Amino acid sequence: MGLSSSLVQVASALLLLCCCFTGWNAAASASGGLRLNYYSESCPRAEQIVKEQVRSLYEEHGNTAVSWLRALFHDCTVKSCDASLLLETDAATGLVSEQASPRSFGMRNFKYVGAIKAALERECPGTVSCADLLALAARDGAAMLGGPAPIAMRTGRRDATESHYGEVERYIPNHNGTVSAVLSRFGSMGLGAEAVVALLGAHSVGRVHCSNLVGRLYPAVDGGIEPAYGAYLRGRCPTADAREDTRDVEYARNDRATPMVLDNMYHRNLLKGRGLLLVDQRLASDPRTAPFVRKMAGDNGYFREAFAAALVRMSENGPLTGGQGEVRTDCRFVNAK
Repeated sequence: MGLSSSLVQVASALLLLCCCFTGWNAAASASGGLRLNYYSESCPRAEQIVKEQVRSLYEEHGNTAVSWLRALFHDCTVKSCDASLLLETDAATGLVSEQASPRSFGMRNFKYVGAIKAALERECPGTVSCADLLALAARDGAAMLGGPAPIAMRTGRRDATESHYGEVERYIPNHNGTVSAVLSRFGSMGLGAEAVVALLGAHSVGRVHCSNLVGRLYPAVDGGIEPAYGAYLRGRCPTADAREDTRDVEYARNDRATPMVLDNMYHRNLLKGRGLLLVDQRLASDPRTAPFVRKMAGDNGYFREAFAAALVRMSENGPLTGGQGEVRTDCRFVNAK
């Protein structure tokens, strides 16, 4: 077979792969999709402004960096990376915020999105979308936490004009769910087992409220938890018959060794039976995910590369682009008509 013929076959295969990639939304592709340096002409300092604001907020409130990662996950997992998560409940229009869903319990720091957006609006009014703000903030937040950097991220997302509150429960995986359920949910976004194990590595930072843990601790400690770790968690989390039930307030750190560093300690902990959430621990024993847990536990560089790739792919799940949606001037509300 001639060289030119081989190249044609390779090109055809790549074209087919691109067309079949499940993380892309057909409408987005038709309207041009996302691209690097989308704001190079309309708002040249957009990405730098987000980075500066994320750093400033991190220096004052370190947990904001963790919040941006979780916010991007919740926003992108529920149908589309469209900043629908940021819309607040509006009684006048009947809109109910996704933040009101039980699946959003514990999410915080939404008020600081306004600071980032205000800085962007001062520089380039009505130009940078809230959806892009979230994606860039998550990327820069990961860097603040010692995660992979720099990560090239495409922009050009537009903002939703409606909340997906009624569908949050269906889209966000349950922390007590099976590995199959988690793989299926992420798979619909074009993310395989390796990407899932990498993304859940974000649980290396932040904390888990006791309301999500007591089921593994009482009346008996889950047999999959290392005994000494189980004793520690019981000391952190009150029982159901506590005089004052504080399970929604009390919490345990995801990682006691490097609690605010985005590293492979999450995977190393899983191999020791120190996974906080049930779905986390199950990754270490399921044959589809266990090999990746072991590999990431032994190679932080590999984890960082896999996490960066998975974060980018997740951030491009079904974006609104072109003439779809809008660019909100206030991330909390749909623009006035």
